[in-house]
Parts: sequence; C-alpha cells; structure tokens
Amino acid sequence: MNHSRTLKTGALLLLFSFVFLTGRTQQIPTSTLIGWSQLKTVLAQIKAPVFPAKDFSIVNYGAKGDGKTDCSDAFKKAIDACNKAGGGRVVVPDGDFLTGAIHLKSNVNLFLSDKATIKFSTDPNKYLPVVFTRFESTECYNYSPLIYAIGQQNIAVTGKGKLDGQADDTNWWKWKGSKDPLAKTQTESVKMLNKMGDDGIPVEKRILGDGHYMRPNFIQFVKCKNILIDGVSIVRSPMWEINPVLSQNITVQNVKINSLGPNNDGCDPECCKNVLIKNCDFSTGDDCIAIKSGRNDDGRRVNVPSENIVIQDCRMNDGHGGVVIGSEVSGSVRNVWAENCTMDSPNLDRALRIKTNSVRGGIIENIFMRNVKVGQVKEAVVLVSFTYQEGDTGKFTPIVRNVFVSNVTSEKSEYGLYFDCYERSPVTNVVIENCKFNGVKSNNLMKFTKDLTFKDFYINGKLVNVN
Repeated sequence: MNHSRTLKTGALLLLFSFVFLTGRTQQIPTSTLIGWSQLKTVLAQIKAPVFPAKDFSIVNYGAKGDGKTDCSDAFKKAIDACNKAGGGRVVVPDGDFLTGAIHLKSNVNLFLSDKATIKFSTDPNKYLPVVFTRFESTECYNYSPLIYAIGQQNIAVTGKGKLDGQADDTNWWKWKGSKDPLAKTQTESVKMLNKMGDDGIPVEKRILGDGHYMRPNFIQFVKCKNILIDGVSIVRSPMWEINPVLSQNITVQNVKINSLGPNNDGCDPECCKNVLIKNCDFSTGDDCIAIKSGRNDDGRRVNVPSENIVIQDCRMNDGHGGVVIGSEVSGSVRNVWAENCTMDSPNLDRALRIKTNSVRGGIIENIFMRNVKVGQVKEAVVLVSFTYQEGDTGKFTPIVRNVFVSNVTSEKSEYGLYFDCYERSPVTNVVIENCKFNGVKSNNLMKFTKDLTFKDFYINGKLVNVN
C-alpha cells in the first residue's frame, strides 16, 4: 500500500474552481477539486417547475376509482387535454385507479390526492408498444416504464397519494429468477442485450419487450428537463423505482419508497445533471440511491456523466447501500454531495458505496459526505470496490479520486473502511475527518490506496492514523 498525506482541506478548496467552471475533470491533476463551498451554487441551479392553476380530473375523462376499471384511456385523455391547454394538474382524486402505462407530456403535473392510489396492471401487454428506454443502463426498446416521458419539459408527479406497481413473486419479480425450472426469466435476454451493447448493435435494432421477460422500471423520464417528484409513496415496483435518464434539473423530495423486490433501487439518476434528492425515505430491495452513467461499451458510446447530484436529509433503511455510485458508471460520475442523512438497518449493507470494475471503467471523483448518522450496516461504512461482478477482466481501468467524509458516526458494522482497488489504479485522495465508527468487528481493508488523510478519526474509541 502507498499512503501519503494530501494537501490541507482549505487549500484544496481553492483549487476546485477550475474543474467547476470548465468541467474538464479528466484532464486536470487529481488534487484539483471542488468542495462544499460550491454546493450553494449547484443548489441555485436546481429549480422545481411551476404549473398553471388549472385542474383536469381523470374522472371527467371516464376514470372510476373502484380498483377494477381500466383507466388507461382516461389518464391519456386527461394528460392530452392538460398539455394542449398549456399545462396544469391532472388530478387523481381519492380512490383506487387501475391503469397501464402512463406517459406524461410537457407542463403536466400528475397530482395524487391524499387517499388516491394508482394501481398499475401486472399485464405486460399494458406496457406495449415498446419504447426507447434503458434496462440496467443499456439502451434498448422494451416495455414502457409504468410512468414514462421522453423529450418533455416541466413534468411532475406530486401529492400524498400512493403509486402501487402491484409487483410480487407471481408476476414481475419472478422474471428476475425463479425456483421453478420451467419459469420464464430475463436471464438470456439480459445477456443478449449486453452483448448487443458491447458489439455496437444500433439501438433501434435492440427490440425486446414481449417474450423477453425484462421488467420495466417504475418511473423513468428520458431526455427531459425540469422534473419534480414530490410527496408520493411508491410500493411494489417491478424494478428500479425512480430512474431519470439523460435529464437535467431534477427534484425528488418528500418521497417514501417501500419496495423490497429484486433490483428495487430507490432513486437512480443516470447521465443526469443538477439533481436534488431531499427528505426521502428508502426501504428497498437493492440500493437506496444509486448514481449511474451507462454500462460498458454502450455507456462509453453515449459518454454522458452524472454530475452535480445533491442528497440531503434522507433516511435509508433496508437496502444494499445508502448512497451508492455504480456499478454502471462507464460515462463517469462527478460532484456528489450527501449530507444530514440517517442510515440504520440490519438489512442495510453499506453507508457510502462506490462499485465498479475494469469492464465498467469510468472516472468517479469529487464525492462528499458529511453529518451522517449510521446506526448499523452489515458490511462497511465506506466502501470502494473495483472487484464488483466481473472484477478485473476488462480493458477500462476505473479511477476513483477525491472522496471526503466528515462528521459521520456509526454504531455497528463489520468494517469501517473497505477499499479493494487495483495496484495500477489506487483509490486516491481520501479524507476522513472527525468521524467515529464504533462496534466495528474487523480491521480496515486497505488494498491499494494513495494519498489518505485521517484527522480526528476514531474506530472503537481508538485514534486511527495513516500508516
């Protein structure tokens, strides 16, 4: 291992302005950083859309809140009318409304009243024809996400009602895998799609959908601007819950997610810029928040990073990780701030997790976490791993640099720090400051690191030094 001390934090902040103004993160020294002082500037760029004070109730377009009547056509008509009128709210009143895919259009706020539930059909045919989408970060045409938009501006899903995907082991979830040897699953189709991405098959020829058993995401907005998701509860998702892709100016706030199915990530901004995730509750079957930027050669083809992601005041319960970057980061990730969160569950694996490998590649830099209270996690408080899934079997060596963790406490974990990187590409410039990790069972795993700084860092009451 190669350990040495970095520049003082104050001096580092002075160097950050170059990357912030130019965006040339891949062409500058690793010591050139942005810092907490730039957070205010980023937040000022994120503004929730505002909608005209006009309401379009779905019941006026034929919807019935009996939980049985198919309201798909009513949703479509109400959204079309709202859009043509210049925008407003498409109102879902109290009741249970069954539907297939909902496609939002510009200037439309899908508003759920307090006792409203949108129940999404588990009939796959309700999500056809196929649409341009991403499945686990590879572009294709597949079943429509349950709530979808492409190329729209000023769109929202708001209110205190519930979005219920109705997924369980009898429908969507069994497509991931099943103990029944005769069950139809996604396995072969996922392999086929990934090969298409790596072979450069044109996206318009990657037609999936019927017969491929590849689950749709719950909410996916593609190439959209000015997005708001506020107040709703999300349960029983087929797969990822909130997945903005190639989009900008996104606010996700006051959302409650409780969905423990396979690959049920909570919020996955992907190739997005200027994102605020605030005051949300996560209990998920996978990562609570996972920042992504495309998978393997397909991600490198698109080559759009995720950047300027802000996470504040969230609560992470069950999940594979609280704040996660990866593993699909082939387009790179930069400038992530997470603060004032709580994480605590025997079923939460890590607090801050960065995962990639030499097949995914990518540059991950300028990651900041502060004022986070961790009760317990299964594995590590801070984890950086280059051995995820395929491990070191590719040609695209990942880079992780400039990770700052301060004022983080933890009461129970297997490891405090777990760094498993490559000798040719050590995790570089990590600062752990004013942190106390208690109830730690095993010594830090520090495999290939460079330029570490520990200041007032305690594990099990003992001061930790850089060797």
